[in-house]
Amino acid sequence: MDHAVPFSDAAPAEAELSAPLADFLTRARTKLMSTPDIAGDPRRGDHELTPEFRPLVDQRPVRAAAVLIPVITRPEPTVLLTLRSAHLPSHPGQIAFPGGKIDPTDAGPLDAALREAEEEVGLERARVRPLGYLDSYLSRTGYRIVPVVAAVEPDFGLRLNPGEVDEAFEVPLDFLMSPANHQRHSREAEGLIRTFHAMAYEKRFIWGITAGILRTLYERMYA
Repeated sequence: MDHAVPFSDAAPAEAELSAPLADFLTRARTKLMSTPDIAGDPRRGDHELTPEFRPLVDQRPVRAAAVLIPVITRPEPTVLLTLRSAHLPSHPGQIAFPGGKIDPTDAGPLDAALREAEEEVGLERARVRPLGYLDSYLSRTGYRIVPVVAAVEPDFGLRLNPGEVDEAFEVPLDFLMSPANHQRHSREAEGLIRTFHAMAYEKRFIWGITAGILRTLYERMYA
């Protein structure tokens, strides 16, 4: 991995872990990709459920991006998500992973994901242990997103950037990885009927790219 950052202290011994956490870490170790998917034709993306979008995407310049999937290593693991600021020009008020464009100064997708997590929610790199990558995800707006899966120590602290994030919250990994909670919805976009993944958790509605990447995580690690 590019610029890998281990835990500041040794990871807990296997015997000390709860069964759900040990299961997640074992699956991550054996099923995630060890190198980022940055070349070739992305098979995952918004076009999977709406193939009509692909010709439109192919007309746009591809922009490299990365997101961090922070799995909090609680006895019942959770995933840290953010609520994007309602004042942002793109995707305002939507639920997302920490992440964004890969800058020329970033060492690669991992470095970009860690930098964005620090900038958006103040998640310190020393609290993050990268575990591996998912297949890149192509958005209908032309972003090729590399998802970085990481374990995060439970005693982390956050400092939200109010210009980018209104809220950060956790959702149980078990809920997100249960196919019974996976939905499909449709709405019009760019003159086409777009079908997309969605998950409703309590008052939260997770949809679009975020739900699509979570579905990719499920299919790679739990299906």
